[in-house]
Amino acid sequence: MTPSWTFAVGRDDLGRTTVADGPAPELADGEALLRVDRVGITANNVTYAVLGETMRYWEFFPAGPRGLGAEWGLPPLWGFAEVVASTVRGVEPGQRVYGYLPPAGHLVVRPERVDAGGFRDGSVHRAELPSPYNAYRLTTGDAAYQAAREDLLILFRPLFFTSFMLADQVADNDFYGARTLVLSSASSKTAYAAAFELHGRGPRLVGLTSPGNVAFTESLGCYDTVLPYDRIVDLDLDPTVYLDLSGAPGVRAALRECLGDRLIRDIAVGLTTGIPNADAAGEVFFAPNQMRKRRRDWGRDGLDQRFADAWQRFAAVAAGWVDVHAGAGPEDLRQAWLEVLAGRTPPRVGHVVQL
Repeated sequence: MTPSWTFAVGRDDLGRTTVADGPAPELADGEALLRVDRVGITANNVTYAVLGETMRYWEFFPAGPRGLGAEWGLPPLWGFAEVVASTVRGVEPGQRVYGYLPPAGHLVVRPERVDAGGFRDGSVHRAELPSPYNAYRLTTGDAAYQAAREDLLILFRPLFFTSFMLADQVADNDFYGARTLVLSSASSKTAYAAAFELHGRGPRLVGLTSPGNVAFTESLGCYDTVLPYDRIVDLDLDPTVYLDLSGAPGVRAALRECLGDRLIRDIAVGLTTGIPNADAAGEVFFAPNQMRKRRRDWGRDGLDQRFADAWQRFAAVAAGWVDVHAGAGPEDLRQAWLEVLAGRTPPRVGHVVQL
């Protein structure tokens, strides 16, 4: 039987890692086997692990069936996989899919709602988890797919979906009446993709970042103003919405002190510092909620086409903003994980690993 492996991290210490070897899983009726092919490691994946308990991210790929104890977790990744075996009509060996994948050699899925665009994993343990993470898109039926830009899709697509939905929600609410939108962690991919979508549509965009990332963030051209965190006092006293992607308590406190009641909305979007920010913010943005609204408004095909159009515009520009660092195998996956976890990855760098 074909050998397989699984990379796992300590649920109480994300810097503790292990690789467990084992045989490739066998299939039951109604299942298909995916060989995980090419994945990315970004701060987004660290977020899944940090929020693994509270947001149930550990439950997508349980460690137990892979021979690992309860102290281990599998941080979900995004990327491409190949169907290598299937008992399901319409899901055929050789098909290539994009979706939510474990840091492992293989994944067993139970395809449902199979159509020309792909399928959903109907495995029992995923039934109560957020449905957008259970979709697997065939490259042949994906309006956003371009073979030459696979690495961009790996690195940016889940982030860009969040950015696209965030920008859409802000615009859908008439920018909450703000004249200024402030985004923290402005050099992060999720932040500047949202800024790309929002730029020129009304409010002034201000990006907050660390002093060492100011020049890079300014070079993107997505923000009207870029400030280091220690210059928050230079903000104009406009009605302001804060889109918090950093999770840093000190930044929020400084912003509230500077703006006072001019801070009319405080929205937690994610975190890149490893400090959960949901409790301190006024509200939390969750992309699937806005996605469900737009599916009602536009229909599934309408949402997919709008996303694909936005992605193609963004990808054409973002190709010049990222340097792909490509690795191969479990050890390079581990090294990329540890580097991103420690915050050592420069904003221009994106880690992609061929498995």
